[in-house]
Amino acid sequence: MSPEKLIEVWRRIIVGEQKSWVLFEHGTCVILMEPEDDLAAQAVEILREYGPVYGGTPAGDFGTITLDPGPGWVVYGHHKDVLTYVGPDEVSDDSDVRIGLTGRSKRDHDGHDLTVVHVEDERP
Repeated sequence: MSPEKLIEVWRRIIVGEQKSWVLFEHGTCVILMEPEDDLAAQAVEILREYGPVYGGTPAGDFGTITLDPGPGWVVYGHHKDVLTYVGPDEVSDDSDVRIGLTGRSKRDHDGHDLTVVHVEDERP
């Protein structure tokens, strides 16, 4: 999915005004509830710590949320403000396990690559 489409998806997903967030290349979004001066740098630090997956640790855990209205899902992990979008075209079936593994894999890629594609600055 193109960065432009991902930005639109996240603008639809994130509910509430004045929530700043940073989007990474593979669809992971870091919501910054206490934004600092440099939003991108702050998000990179959070994702550097909470993005990579390590089996047998909380970093390997995940849950899924079905978007209503859809299409797609949000996958969350061990940091409540690190979320990854999974589109219906990215999974062969819509089981929670398949969706969660796909989102976790995307988060892992973003946690290693740390490539910011968009910063949404909603600070007052």
